[in-house]
Amino acid sequence: MIETERLIVRPWRDADREPFAAMGQDAEVMRFLGPLMSRAESDAAVDRMMALQAERGHCFWAVERRADGAFLGFCGLKRGPADTPIADDIEIGWRLGRAHWGQGYAREAAAACLDWSWATLNVMSIAAITVQGNSASWGLMERLGMTRRPDEDFDHPNLAPGDPLWRHITYRIARPAAPSAAI
Repeated sequence: MIETERLIVRPWRDADREPFAAMGQDAEVMRFLGPLMSRAESDAAVDRMMALQAERGHCFWAVERRADGAFLGFCGLKRGPADTPIADDIEIGWRLGRAHWGQGYAREAAAACLDWSWATLNVMSIAAITVQGNSASWGLMERLGMTRRPDEDFDHPNLAPGDPLWRHITYRIARPAAPSAAI
C-alpha cells in the first residue's frame, strides 16, 4: 500500500469491481483506450491485476481517496505489453473515473508509484505508453519528468491496422541518480 496526502494506492478488492466496471462503460474514459468494456471484461481485468499483485508484488493498483474511501480508478506498475518495445520493461499506467479528472489525483498517484518503484524495484527506467491524441496522458508523463522516445513508438499488436488507436507513443524516465555522499 502506498499513501499520499490525499490517496491510498492499494491492491484490488472485490468492492472495486462495480465502480471499475462503470468506468469501462464511460465512453469518455475509454476514448483513447479502446471499446467499452463489458462487465465480464472488466472483471477479467481486475482478476489479472489481482494475479499480478500475488505473483510480482505490484500491478496497476486501485486508487482510493483517503477522505472518504471512494474508488477513483487505478495507477501502478506492471510488465509492458508483449510484442512491444517495452515488453521487457516496467510500465507505469493510470486510469481514473471522469468525475476525478483535473484534480491532480493521477499525478499524485503516479509520482508516488514512481517513488515506490525506485525504492523497491531493480530497474533502470520506467516506460509509459499512450496514443498521440491523448494529450492529457502524455502531458502527465511530461509533468512527471518522462521523455518522449520516438524511436520506440509502435503499432499496438492487439489492435488492427487502421484502428485510430493503433499507433502508440512511448515515454521513459530514468532511475534518479543516487545522491553523492557529502565529504
